[in-house]
Amino acid sequence: MSLTDAQVTAFSERGYHVENGLFDENEIAALRDALQAPPDRKWLEVEHTVHALEITLRHPLFLELAGDERITSRLRSLIGDDIQLQHSKLAAQPATPSKGGFDWHQDFAFFPHTNTDLVAVMVMLDDATPENGCMHMVQGSHRLGLLDHSDDEGLFSSYCQEPVWEDPMNTVVDITPKAGGISIHHCLMVHGSGPNHSGEPRRGIVFQYRADDAFQMADGVWRDTGLLVSGQRREHARCEAGVFRLPKSRRYPDHPFGHAWNQQGDFAAGQNAERGVTFLP
Repeated sequence: MSLTDAQVTAFSERGYHVENGLFDENEIAALRDALQAPPDRKWLEVEHTVHALEITLRHPLFLELAGDERITSRLRSLIGDDIQLQHSKLAAQPATPSKGGFDWHQDFAFFPHTNTDLVAVMVMLDDATPENGCMHMVQGSHRLGLLDHSDDEGLFSSYCQEPVWEDPMNTVVDITPKAGGISIHHCLMVHGSGPNHSGEPRRGIVFQYRADDAFQMADGVWRDTGLLVSGQRREHARCEAGVFRLPKSRRYPDHPFGHAWNQQGDFAAGQNAERGVTFLP
């Protein structure tokens, strides 16, 4: 089901959408049971938030979930018919009381593209609450453009250096979908999460999606980057007017801005080939 005109307008103004009840108890139980690979159980051993990337490779249920029509139908209302996966991960707040959390940031700062038609979807495996470290978002902050995320050495710091969340003129909202619900947020949304005080895990499957004509300009590609989940691949790159600072990182000593130029990882390339994905003019 696509978003209504009113929901699309609200997303444009606020930068996020929350909706409960997309997935039933049995589906969520199956997804929890599928979290058996070591990266997906790391939250049991550590005291920090775990981001276990490339989750689509670790169980068929997560690959199916990435292209689930209940998700993609809503995305088409926001970023068009032709949609790729940019990356996937498990985001888990540890069960250790008062640990976890993630600093304020914008997703786009990590992997800038030629345009900003990128959105993140989190499918909740547990209820998200303020007590267990739900996401906080600065409402409407996606309209501020790309903010500074560089440290004193000019390297990418992974967190926003402009504290717009402290501005009394801005509204910070808690994002609290129930298990089986989703949140969607714009790639320029300033967001973060606090520590988990509940003693229970807070887990969600995160998919970052991009319009097919959004080409990545920096950082690396993951193995499932470029997986087509809706529509067609096309021979177009759409560029927005503006200047984006590229994230310079020590991770790529020979290429300080990454190696994203291939636009897709090997797993995505194989999946696309099996499905007969070709470029259309």
